[in-house]
Amino acid sequence: MTTAMMMRLFSSSIYTTRLARARSSSLVPPQKRTSTFASKKLLLLLIVPLAFLITTVLLLPPARRTMSSSSSDAAAAPFEKPRAVVKKLLAESQPEGQGATVRRSIGRHELRNLDPFLMLDEFSVSKPAGFPDHPHRGFETVTYMLEGAFTHQDFAGHKGTIRAGDVQWMTAGRGIVHSEMPAADGVQKGLQLWINLSSKDKMIEPRYQELQSKDISRAEKDGVEVKIIAGEAFGVRSPVYTRTPTMFMDFTMQPGSQLHQPIPEGWNAFVYIIDGEGVFGREKASPISAHHCIVLGPGDGLSVWNKSGAPLRFALVAGQPLGEPVVQHGPFVMNTRAEIQQAMEDYYYGRNGFEKASQWSST
Repeated sequence: MTTAMMMRLFSSSIYTTRLARARSSSLVPPQKRTSTFASKKLLLLLIVPLAFLITTVLLLPPARRTMSSSSSDAAAAPFEKPRAVVKKLLAESQPEGQGATVRRSIGRHELRNLDPFLMLDEFSVSKPAGFPDHPHRGFETVTYMLEGAFTHQDFAGHKGTIRAGDVQWMTAGRGIVHSEMPAADGVQKGLQLWINLSSKDKMIEPRYQELQSKDISRAEKDGVEVKIIAGEAFGVRSPVYTRTPTMFMDFTMQPGSQLHQPIPEGWNAFVYIIDGEGVFGREKASPISAHHCIVLGPGDGLSVWNKSGAPLRFALVAGQPLGEPVVQHGPFVMNTRAEIQQAMEDYYYGRNGFEKASQWSST
């Protein structure tokens, strides 16, 4: 009810009272007129303030009328379509390569792939174990070092060492043979992600993008630090070019902090917890601990809360689905069985990108 409506109501009530008093004045004995008028005046004085109070309450903004509701409700839903946790998978240790151990999440039978992602390993390797000479075709590998150092070399003469905080983004394309071996004493730890290439890009020439830790974009806000390997966070963008549109970020959240990170709608996304534990998706959800891979549902962003007493570190990865058939045989990923057979023959006979394979071995 508006103020104008209330005033018209009051005016009508006053007019009706006056009209009734005028009509009945001749019928009321003189000695009672004074007391009747006083009573009605007193009643009017009581009604007007009460009506004003009701009007004021009705016209208050909704936010002021609901101040007693929990303020965390607004903070818990900064996105129109927040992403929820739809799958949780503990990455269990398994042997891989030559004497190496990995914790595999994506790529197991419980989570064969998450378009465009084919595999995620958290590796832990000490000399003399490692990943000696092996081929790839049809996808990209992203190696992100957490501790120690790894030396990479391939049959095209490329060789380099990546250390803690460094990243190597390798596009295998039509074919490459390389090795990845520990370059330091002790345990070498890191993440390796396999990203599929679209059918039009599977046979492109191999290429590398390598960034040292000091060259990786960083941002920090309200107790949350992020290293932006690919994509954008807190208004800061990575210089890495992603042929398959991808975001890859390393977040560290201090105790008591919270994060609300936008993710493009339509992209598939997951989180891999490196250290600590956190609450993902909904503020009242149960915390999830290290070495878990968390698949996120559809939406426009992810919310995370660190309610523990220790830092939380995790990788957030998202990518645009390719929507193409995936046929994989070990290190070859193509669209059809015929293409897989062709890749195996090319590697065996040294052709179509594998010409140097038979004459090369790592040192």
